[in-house]
Amino acid sequence: MSNILKWLGLSKHETLKKNRQKFYDFNRNKSLEDYDFVVFDTELTGLDPRTDEIVSIGAVRVQKLRIALGKNFFCYARPNKPLPKDSTLIHRITPSQIIDAPPLSETLPDFVDFTSGAVIVGHFVNIDMNFLNRATRNFLGGTIKNPVIDTMKMAQFYEDYRKRNYYEDRVSRLSFGLNDLAKKYGLPLFEKHDALEDAMQTAYLFLFLAKRLRNVGISTLRDMIAAQSRAAFSSDRDSYTA
Repeated sequence: MSNILKWLGLSKHETLKKNRQKFYDFNRNKSLEDYDFVVFDTELTGLDPRTDEIVSIGAVRVQKLRIALGKNFFCYARPNKPLPKDSTLIHRITPSQIIDAPPLSETLPDFVDFTSGAVIVGHFVNIDMNFLNRATRNFLGGTIKNPVIDTMKMAQFYEDYRKRNYYEDRVSRLSFGLNDLAKKYGLPLFEKHDALEDAMQTAYLFLFLAKRLRNVGISTLRDMIAAQSRAAFSSDRDSYTA
């Protein structure tokens, strides 16, 4: 019976119900300063959402286009399968670090609560959202409804605007990797492949781009969503590096 209810979407976790209520009639026409944003990143056992798992989530909250100090989220999550050596070489999370960690099913409601009422932000965020929504479907009975912003698409829109209006970077190829963009824009640099550090790196990038795009008429959340949907991968898309 529970499987039938889950298939029908009638057995959603209370945390997921609260999340959906927050976005039932969400106003996307307010100034960006008026929203809370949760900037997040995940570390994974691999990149296949059908078989791989989340082993760490890090997030920071942004309010009034400022990083809200002390409003962070971080957790390890013990996967069902042993950590692949290849993934450990990337994110440096070892089996000993997660052997006593709770499974994702226990920590996921806390993360969904942390995102309450906020717009979600990530870099190349589709990967993270695919894993997150698969987990919420499995453990909470559905997907979250937060609007989502991708800083990689923001950067693509910004760079395209600069090319069209200031003829910049027409010859050189630009990597849209998180750390490469941080270096290009002179932002503080954080440790790579650590969920919380990458979330902080993404938050700095998001704030940099949001403030500059505001100067070219991207002032509301609806504007931002429309801009990122127009961000062309064009010839630079294969220059993305994680």
